Amino acid sequence: MATLSNARRVVVKIGSALLVDRDTGALRTTWLASIAEDIARLRARGTDVVLVSSGSIALGRGILGLPMTELPLEQSQAAAAAGQIRLARAWEEALAPHGQITAQVLVTLEDSADRRRYLNSRATLETLIGFGAVPIVNENDTVATDEIRYGDNDRLAAQVAATVGADVLVLLSDVDGLYTGNPNDDPSATRFDVVSQITPEIEAMAGDAGSGLSKGGMKTKLLAAKTATASGCAMVICHGADLYPLKRLEEGCAATWFTPQLDPHAARKRWISAMKPQGEVIVDEGAAVALRAGKSLLPAGLRGVEGDFGRGDPISIRCTTGETLGQGLSRYTAPEARAIAGHKSQDIEEILGYPGRAVLIHRDDMAV
Repeated sequence: MATLSNARRVVVKIGSALLVDRDTGALRTTWLASIAEDIARLRARGTDVVLVSSGSIALGRGILGLPMTELPLEQSQAAAAAGQIRLARAWEEALAPHGQITAQVLVTLEDSADRRRYLNSRATLETLIGFGAVPIVNENDTVATDEIRYGDNDRLAAQVAATVGADVLVLLSDVDGLYTGNPNDDPSATRFDVVSQITPEIEAMAGDAGSGLSKGGMKTKLLAAKTATASGCAMVICHGADLYPLKRLEEGCAATWFTPQLDPHAARKRWISAMKPQGEVIVDEGAAVALRAGKSLLPAGLRGVEGDFGRGDPISIRCTTGETLGQGLSRYTAPEARAIAGHKSQDIEEILGYPGRAVLIHRDDMAV
């Protein structure tokens, strides 16, 4: 069973109602300072942390003097634009005293639905994590319309967890887990400590309503759990309004844990293997040995490129003996791959006329 204490990489989703006082529209600065301390403690022991933070629209309402009611799309986007600056600054100011670097990442549903954008988002997040930064992810409400929106940060957080290969997704909520019924209405309702499978019966227990400033309800959390656990990530729902919520979770506070179906690495490999390849690359024996040892595919190892594929498309990998080694997601188009085949990575910019990535297929995007 995954726990926060043994997680290598954690995604934490924080809702508007936790960050922003629903009566005044102001930041809950004391709470923010406490979770910043929690995050710094996780980082100090080597755990990667990614935050998915709501709050831009809630903060922007106060800045622009908008009412605490449902807003038209244009006003919501204006509030997000004003509030996003304040939200990013708040996280920066909270984490900086602990020596933590923050970085803002704004995404839309299209960024995960389109493989090219997905690879860009994933590469950016991985690079930020590699630099020791804490990415602060939010939906890009200033440009997203209904057809390209997640609509709630529970599902966004699950997608981020799948994208970065997280071990644990923490949904800090205004409830302490999943119950057999609404505990506010049903005194006999009991909480699930562990959910190993999300059955139709469990889905039927989820309510619809979110809290005042947030849009998510238990149904969105179960949808998030399906995405997270299918990608090999454990998910936990716990009460987040009290100070030091992550510390409390580690100490065993009331919560519902959803167990992953696979480990994140195996789940990603299975996803890549199941794709229909759009082309093929032939590699020399040296590259084949390197790939079997878990290395990335460099352009220098290419001996041939077949098909017409785009960046982010799945392609088969075959060695010169005819053996199929596996497949992966290409970081170059077919014409680009043909141009750089057999060349060293440092020559890519001179050949293509613009900077490129050092590898054709990264080992994390490959199933061998």
